[in-house]
Amino acid sequence: QVQLVESGGGLVQPGGSLRLSCAASGFTSRYYIIGWFRQAPGKEREGVSFFSSSDGSTYYADSVKGRFTISRDNAKNTVYLQMNSLKPEDTAVYYCAAVLYGSSKIFSPLEYDNWGQGTQVTVSS
Repeated sequence: QVQLVESGGGLVQPGGSLRLSCAASGFTSRYYIIGWFRQAPGKEREGVSFFSSSDGSTYYADSVKGRFTISRDNAKNTVYLQMNSLKPEDTAVYYCAAVLYGSSKIFSPLEYDNWGQGTQVTVSS
């Protein structure tokens, strides 16, 4: 059973930085996609950034390109999302998600069957 546990959310001023962590366990396949979605109040859940284990590719939503970086620490079975130059519109609950064997629709939440509990990120002065 896959388990995903997020940490690292909080309150930060515009222009600041945060790093989210997702500790993963229980994968039964070497091939998977893992990454981050976010959901702001009244809005749909949207894909933010993803990592594919099959070839190490990374994927980013246009809204975060150049500001966010996804990375993986194999020794710790942890995926990180480094968020820089944060904006008020980045405020949301951030969820770690994973799907085994991969997906052709990486940014669709419907493709993912493993989710963390979510962590709140608030960008405000």
